[in-house]
Amino acid sequence: MNAVHTTPGRGRLGRIVEEFEEGMIAFLLGAMTLLTCTNVIMRYGFNSSIIWSLETVLILFAWLVLFGIAYGFKITAHLGVDAVINLLPARGRRVVALIACAASLAYGVLLLKGAWDYWAPFADLPKTTGIWLPTGFDTAARTTSYFETDQIPMFDWLRFLEGWINYDERYSKMPRVIPYLILPISAALILFRLIQATIRIWKGEAESLIVSHEAEDAVADAAHINREIS
Repeated sequence: MNAVHTTPGRGRLGRIVEEFEEGMIAFLLGAMTLLTCTNVIMRYGFNSSIIWSLETVLILFAWLVLFGIAYGFKITAHLGVDAVINLLPARGRRVVALIACAASLAYGVLLLKGAWDYWAPFADLPKTTGIWLPTGFDTAARTTSYFETDQIPMFDWLRFLEGWINYDERYSKMPRVIPYLILPISAALILFRLIQATIRIWKGEAESLIVSHEAEDAVADAAHINREIS
């Protein structure tokens, strides 16, 4: 059976990104579990609840998904259909893989631009100009830094944001700039991982951006389990 390939981070930057991703994924899973369990205990044991827990868990889950997308490229865990590709000779498969890499890199650049343009107004920063590629910054863009979350309280240690991006106006709830920060971060991580994957394929260290033969592996695993049971 084909296993999911893992590739150690190349160089100091690769190690830093890897440790950051894995640390954040572990933290998000732990925080979601702890907050959900605490809220259940409070609701059924003390007839109370953490009113902002649902919104927080939804945000943490969104962060987890977006971190997972980037991490999936690192460990070659994304699913794909390769039935036609496998009919090609080795050289043809490599050419198709590089074409897929080029298309993915182009999409990654567009995704990063779109993520920045969506998040920037919440941080009182200018969007980029240009339809496909950034051609500058739109300094006349309207700020939305005053937008807040629905229920998540504002922590005192984040009050510095009021002077930085909200013109000294006080936040009653956490500003949306914080949960939406994952958009440019995850887009940058996805592009970084795509560049890494493209280099691996170019050097012949990997064959594809996707995990291959996942259906065959699942069938083989199920057959093995059935034989053991019987």
